[in-house]
Amino acid sequence: MKAVIIITILHTSAIVTFGQSNNAEMNKKANKTEQQWAKELGHAKYQVLRQCGTEAPFTGKYVNHKKDGYYHCAGCGAKLFSSKTKYDSGSGWPSFYALADSSNIIEVVDNSLGMARTEIKCSNCGGHLGHVFNDGPNPTGLRYCINSISLEFGE
Repeated sequence: MKAVIIITILHTSAIVTFGQSNNAEMNKKANKTEQQWAKELGHAKYQVLRQCGTEAPFTGKYVNHKKDGYYHCAGCGAKLFSSKTKYDSGSGWPSFYALADSSNIIEVVDNSLGMARTEIKCSNCGGHLGHVFNDGPNPTGLRYCINSISLEFGE
């Protein structure tokens, strides 16, 4: 399997793409072509959810969001995180220490940028959400570092 590294800097939307774009298997599950995703999501969401982009830190709408409810995948609506597990990690992206439903997330090894990280994607649509790190608070010790643009909030 040939991996293609995509590096794109979009000055107008402050989104940088670093990663592997291979959502073919997830497209079968979500039953959409990349052209359909691009049209439905719009440019900025498409860059993050489908091409593994990253928002600039401290720019996302959910960084300082404090309401009670759930965060869902912006691509398909799958429930991902509870506001009860959201915390301020100081990273500039919404951070959570636990998943609302672990069946809605898949972990993928991400070797882009010359380092090994764990990317997290929506298991329903394959949308790129962010990464998980082992430097979070108790009780899990995990920090799910998520792009705001990958999320929709509902109370």
